Amino acid sequence: MNLPNKLTVMRVLAVPVFVILMLVEVDGQRCEGWCKWVALAIFIIAAFTDLFDGRIARKYKLVTNFGKLMDPLADKLLVCSALICLVELERIPAWVVIVIIAREFVISGVRLIAADDGVVISASKWGKVKTVFQMIMVGFMIGNVEIFSIITTTLMWIALALTIISLVDYIIKNIDLLKDIG
Repeated sequence: MNLPNKLTVMRVLAVPVFVILMLVEVDGQRCEGWCKWVALAIFIIAAFTDLFDGRIARKYKLVTNFGKLMDPLADKLLVCSALICLVELERIPAWVVIVIIAREFVISGVRLIAADDGVVISASKWGKVKTVFQMIMVGFMIGNVEIFSIITTTLMWIALALTIISLVDYIIKNIDLLKDIG
């Protein structure tokens, strides 16, 4: 269990704590006061572990099969859990979250099929930019500061657009693989 894999496991273990803080009621309110700020801190730390684990693994040649499998799953678990909590808190429309999660399922499914054929499909530039914007958007939505509401809404629309653009880019780049599925 090397450092990048430990960071990935830490991200997975942070998710239940994060979800509890997002949904626990304190003084009749959910995700407000200290809970909101602790949840935001956990989310930010977990998001940064996503940035560092991959860089460390590549730089020091610590890439493992565990990391290849668990790193993207940990990312999806963190972001999807946060988005679902934000729907529950009525901070993001459910349809936006459905589009984001559907994209993740489609790409994960194609990656699994490709892996079965021995083909590894790495993340694209669009996918990485999408992830950054989604994480920034989620951070703003957790913080839920009224003065930033226009920024938060703008980030949501950008993240949604990048979600769709990255899916289309992914499909175009892997059209030959997709043709072979049928």
